[in-house]
Amino acid sequence: MSRVYADVNAVRGKSWYEYNKFRIEWSSPDRYEIVRRLGGGKYSEVFEGVDTVNSERIVIKVLKPVAGHKIKREIKVLRNLAGAPNCIALLDVVRDPSRLYHSLVTEFVDNSDWSSLHSRLTDPDIRHYMFQLLSALDFVHSHGIMHRDIKPANVMIDHQRRELRVIDWGLAEFYHPGVDYHTRVGSRQYKSPELLVGYKRYDYSLDLWSTGCMFAAMIFRKQHFFRGSDNEDQLLKIMRVLGTEKFDAYLRAYSIPFESDLEDLLGNYPPRPWTRFVTPENQHLATPDALALVDRLLRFDPRERPTAAEAMAGTYFGTVRVEGGRKEGEALSDSGFASM
Repeated sequence: MSRVYADVNAVRGKSWYEYNKFRIEWSSPDRYEIVRRLGGGKYSEVFEGVDTVNSERIVIKVLKPVAGHKIKREIKVLRNLAGAPNCIALLDVVRDPSRLYHSLVTEFVDNSDWSSLHSRLTDPDIRHYMFQLLSALDFVHSHGIMHRDIKPANVMIDHQRRELRVIDWGLAEFYHPGVDYHTRVGSRQYKSPELLVGYKRYDYSLDLWSTGCMFAAMIFRKQHFFRGSDNEDQLLKIMRVLGTEKFDAYLRAYSIPFESDLEDLLGNYPPRPWTRFVTPENQHLATPDALALVDRLLRFDPRERPTAAEAMAGTYFGTVRVEGGRKEGEALSDSGFASM
């Protein structure tokens, strides 16, 4: 069971989390025009567009044919998160006359490409954007939702405006204690150990592992910190850093059966200190408080990872909290955020 926000959905009731019977009022796509393709993946094609009514730039996410409940789930999640800090805003949902194509219209973010951005972020930049990401996750988790696919491609950064938005909620799910969830979620380089070993009773903490992978990539100046060629190799990359002793302890603690045909996974690896990854090129980013935070986030045992709110309260973000007008010791609201 999650250490925090475990009963959020039970308290809010079925009207909050039930999406199978969720009724959607679809708009006509006539008011929107496509400008250019931005990208796409397994489940959607994404375009920059314009709202002809107000001439504003927008993003149109055209969903590929999938089960109806998945479409309802994504829209329900986005509607529930309306006004969430640093999360993409859903503006409209549209369907073409044939009813074959469903699209989500969201706010436009002038995103900086991660492949070039990660190598030029300054220390203040990283603290600023990580705090924004954790702020988003604390709000999302406090509303009973796991994102389940945190990665650079789903974290839009408008570097000019210094704004971050978490996007792509197609794999998001409502958290209920004791429920078995699919483990075929997330993206390999950011999958938590529980997903890699097939443990189905995970919780919000898998988003904190993914955040830790992004953070490690930032402070060590790597595009991906753990970069396996498949799920087993991904787990091996993690074990070679965190060590097999802690991995074995994790399996025992959760009674997880684990078998592998990969001989290297049966080897014995000592944990590597985070200082081993510090170089002259990244030492100004990999400060002691940064190494302490990455060490807390990247733990095999989900219960040992900090919650988003706990991470935000750490010493690494002291200057960010002060600059944001939030002083040490200021009372937090029920959602975990400082009252404004």
